[in-house]
Amino acid sequence: MFAAGDLAYENGTVEEFKNCYDKTWGRFKNRTHPAPGNHEFYGSKDGSPYFDYWGAQAGEREKGYYSFDLGSWHVIALNTNCAAPGLGGCDAGSPQDVWLQKDLAGHPQSCIVAFGHHALYSSGVFKSNAIHPELRQLWRGLYNAHADLVLNGHEHSYERFAPQDPYGNLDEKRGVREFVVGTGGRSHGPLGFPVPNSLVRNADTFGVLKLTLSPGKYSWEFVPVEGASEFHDSGEGTCHNEKPSR
Repeated sequence: MFAAGDLAYENGTVEEFKNCYDKTWGRFKNRTHPAPGNHEFYGSKDGSPYFDYWGAQAGEREKGYYSFDLGSWHVIALNTNCAAPGLGGCDAGSPQDVWLQKDLAGHPQSCIVAFGHHALYSSGVFKSNAIHPELRQLWRGLYNAHADLVLNGHEHSYERFAPQDPYGNLDEKRGVREFVVGTGGRSHGPLGFPVPNSLVRNADTFGVLKLTLSPGKYSWEFVPVEGASEFHDSGEGTCHNEKPSR
């Protein structure tokens, strides 16, 4: 389970994690990998209820970024709240950027998926087009390491992009495929005119994204709430770092 932030509305308080999140998705806590959203910092200056609830699962306190291996895949959880206290930003040379570069260098042959709350690219207008240039440096690191997928939330909608580089240029050969999956149930936010490379959009269906991560390849399927919509999206792709068969 990848949980990409804004998990306990409205303010990410101790009570909201206890009385809302824990009574629903908390049943899957032992196999959930979280990343912090902006609402995790509304009820406290340092996101302490979030870090208290998740403990070691959330990575080092205040930093909130970490990585792990899942089969032949390397998974990276990012903290996209670049102005959060104690994080040190997301720019080149920031602690998270330095950590990410080192982490990626240690997995040159892995398929790579990263997830975090805010999206570098989105057609959503709920959060002022949700284009966050402060995340571009993290994307540069992922792109240069031939990462395959980036998963985000924040926007209250679903959107899938074609593979692209950190500057929004289509790159079918080396590009990173981004998904925005802010469809967890709080509400829906409007979508504006599609930004470049946006392939699929939906702003009226709650649901989750199911990923199947296999050696050298992956597939995806948006699974809507049962009976709520006819909207679906699915497909498959190949890892950039797939080793040629012999």
